[in-house]
Amino acid sequence: MTTLLLTHAACLRHDPGPHHPECPDRLRAVLRALEAEEFAHLLRDEAPLATPGQLTRVHPARYVEAVLGIKPDPGEQVMLDADTAMNDGSAEAALRAAGAAIAGVDAVCRGQARRVFCATRPPGHHAEPARPMGFCFFANPAVAARHAQAEHGLARVAVVDFDVHHGNGTQACFERDPTLFFASSHQSPCYPGTGDPSERGVGNILNATLPPGADGTAFRTAWSRTLLPAVDAFAPDLLIISAGFDAHARDPLAQLRVREPDFAWLTAELCALADRHCGGRLVSLLEGGYDLDALATSVAAHVRVLMGT
Repeated sequence: MTTLLLTHAACLRHDPGPHHPECPDRLRAVLRALEAEEFAHLLRDEAPLATPGQLTRVHPARYVEAVLGIKPDPGEQVMLDADTAMNDGSAEAALRAAGAAIAGVDAVCRGQARRVFCATRPPGHHAEPARPMGFCFFANPAVAARHAQAEHGLARVAVVDFDVHHGNGTQACFERDPTLFFASSHQSPCYPGTGDPSERGVGNILNATLPPGADGTAFRTAWSRTLLPAVDAFAPDLLIISAGFDAHARDPLAQLRVREPDFAWLTAELCALADRHCGGRLVSLLEGGYDLDALATSVAAHVRVLMGT
């Protein structure tokens, strides 16, 4: 099973400031975990820079220009909203994160890899078409989906999101287009306050909410009974995962009780779905996860399954 890891050192230079949960140590913890001997057979490559043209398939040009036009001085943080900060390394990091998602799509569509994991930051699933939000600058999953359609001729793309926070940005990018499908499990009530099951788009949005304290059994039930059958019925040509690991029981930003075997179980189900409908094509993008040890062990469990080991 050929699995590609995409990352870039520039993603470590995005620093939202002291005590911010979306810190460079998150990516360091992930990369250390993936240096273990069991991951020696991962293909590895550097994430390229996304181009403005690739981003404007999702974001208005004036938005892309405005974000990239912010030039903080060294040591300065510029707040884009209450949670989202830029320093002098943030613009490149955001372009590398979106670029990794695009390169992952290219790799699986060209047969260079069957599955891809993008170990990058900042995350992307909260970024709306014209608004940064929730640590996110560009809507990486949506950018990847539109690239798959525009450059590889894929008709139907699904994004599945198991981050503890609802991927409001991906939903906002998808909700009027029936060629795209978005399925999400997330805690409710919780940031950002969206993702009610009544939010259905044009029949292409499916949200499953979990109450604080819900455990792995509830998580698996939401996916096996509701979300996975709907994605199966959509029959995508490409599957993209917003892989957030902050539903873990040790995560400080929410209150679900999911564990590593639950993430591994869902990853296996998604791999099987990709095998049924997508010729195996699957691209996974790192989203949340803020307890460093839990993040590292959860990513390891996820990538282990992606590799087929």
